[in-house]
Order: sequence, then C-alpha cells, then structure tokens
Amino acid sequence: MGLVLAGIAIRRGLRAALIRASRPPRRPAGASPAALGLEAEDVTIRGAAGRLRAWLVPVSGPGRRPAALVLHGWSGNASSMLPAAAPLHAAGLHVLLLDAMGHGRSDDAGFSSMPGFADDVERALRRLRADPRVDPARVALVGHSAGAGACLLVAARDPSIAAVVSISSMADPAAHMDRAMRRRGMPRLARRIVLHEIESAMGIRFAEFAPTATISRLGAPVLLVHGAADSVVPVSDAHALHRAAPPGTDLLIIPDADHAAMDRLLLAAPEVVGFLHAALRSSPGA
Repeated sequence: MGLVLAGIAIRRGLRAALIRASRPPRRPAGASPAALGLEAEDVTIRGAAGRLRAWLVPVSGPGRRPAALVLHGWSGNASSMLPAAAPLHAAGLHVLLLDAMGHGRSDDAGFSSMPGFADDVERALRRLRADPRVDPARVALVGHSAGAGACLLVAARDPSIAAVVSISSMADPAAHMDRAMRRRGMPRLARRIVLHEIESAMGIRFAEFAPTATISRLGAPVLLVHGAADSVVPVSDAHALHRAAPPGTDLLIIPDADHAAMDRLLLAAPEVVGFLHAALRSSPGA
C-alpha cells in the first residue's frame, strides 16, 4: 500500500510540474494595429474559461465580407502577428487578431496546449461569425506554429471553415517534444512517462490532434508556409504535413527564414492573399 501511495504522490507531483511548465512566458502585448495605421476594435470574448482578448480590424463597405482569424504561436501574442494584418486587410478581409488564453492580454490559462489553443479559436469563431459584417461561410484561419496546429485541428472539426494558412507548423507534437527531451539527455522511459502525463492532463491523445492526422481530414484548401532555416520546427515537418495532406494542398518554402521570422515568412504574403482570394471565391456563399 505504501508503494501505491508513493506512486500516486509522484504522479501528482509530476502532473503539477507539467502544468506549471505548460504556462508559457507571457510577453507584453506590444504594438497595436494603430502602429500600422489600422483602425481596430478592442474585442473581449467572455466565457467560463476566462476572457479572450482580440483586435478586430474591419473593412468598410456594405454587405457581409470574408474574414481571417489570425492566431500566434507558443508564447506569442496578437502583436506578433500584426505583420499579417495589413496584407489581409488590404485584400478586403476583416482580420481578427486573437490572444490565446495565457497569452497577450487574455486571461491566464490553467494549462496551455495545442487543443487549448483550438478551443480558444472556436470561441473566437463564434464571436466572429455572429458579427453582421462578416460572412460566416467565408472565414479563413491563419496560424503560426502551435497556433497553426490548432487551426488545422479546428478545421478538421468544422467543415464550414473556408481555408487554412498554416505557418511553421510542427507535424507531430509528441515527436517534437520527444526530440527536445532526448536532446536534453532524458532517458526513453522518462520521456514516455512525461508524454503520457501530458496526454492525461490534456484529456486527448496526441494522435487525435497531431497536424499530420488533422490535415488528412480536411475538406478546406490549405496553404503550408515554412522557413527553410527553421531552427525550432525543421522543414522536414512541412514536407511530412504536405505528404499527409489531401491532393492539391500547396507548400511554400521561404529561403533563409527562421521559425518566428515573420518579416521573412511574410514575403509569401502575395501568395497567401492569392490563395485566400481563390479559396474564398470558391467557398459556399461566396
């Protein structure tokens, strides 16, 4: 009995440590859309999980217009995705720049994860689609890194998503974390225990939300953008995603771009805008 109780105590301690480790460093919100000369509305989305904060950069004009929901990566915030707002807005899309829970101006999160990011996207989607200026049938998702994986997960759940732009997404979060722990010299058994405890804390298996799995279930068109010099998520992950994706999925590799080099990655902005124009024209209700 003593060994059983000790084992339970160890697992609880490990779970608590993992939850603490899952909380990314909160970076200051940084610049607002006004810094780019964009007029934005400050949005608060309330719910049982806490308040989500976002900026909505609307386009003017009559009727319902298409929209892009933009999500940052791990430890990022809406400000870090501002470079994407200008070309999307100039292309005629309402742009919602979201702070995930535990990031930017949003409330703290008890546990941060890719599925948690996806839950935040779904809450923001309901708010965006309820806006009378937005065509709910023409909403695209644009995500970076863990945010990209979350966008792919949401699109796999929601067939009405019109398109997804995935920037610097990992292919398999479990494999990504296993590689990181292995580089730190963690033994295989310890790595397996950690991954199992993370699954238990999330309440969902890695195989269910791994981008290589979710992208294969998508009906919406997808554009994959990745930096050739990505030092966080190797470009081989982009090729693995492309192989798993439905036929017709586009892959755009940006030379010399590292993981979070948005200035370099957004050299792809003309291709992104062209992709979204084509996808939103062909979506229902266009």
